[in-house]
Amino acid sequence: MNLIVRWILNTVALVFVASFVEGFVISGWWAAIAAAAVLGLVNLLVRPIILLLTLPINIVTLGLFTFVVNAGMLLLVQSIVKGVTITGWGPALIGAILLWLINWVANSIGRPQPTPKKI
Repeated sequence: MNLIVRWILNTVALVFVASFVEGFVISGWWAAIAAAAVLGLVNLLVRPIILLLTLPINIVTLGLFTFVVNAGMLLLVQSIVKGVTITGWGPALIGAILLWLINWVANSIGRPQPTPKKI
């Protein structure tokens, strides 16, 4: 059930990003659904290998290079899914940052808060 909720969230997030970022175009809901599924698979299979290979530069940039890797994953998804068009690295990088922000907010809302212990 959690997988389906995340898939729906990522689909809505992709449509949201496409509506705000110029050069990031998704032709419709079916393309967004497919893009969210492919992005999940790419993040599962390809992203860990790329992050391992780019670990030294990621350490030097204090983790900020991860956004560039995420932008690359979006460009890879664009090459696989018809109906998704990203015109370059700029829109892909902005899209990656916005997708990270949306997922960060959604994860923090869905996470139960720890109860304080009485002393």
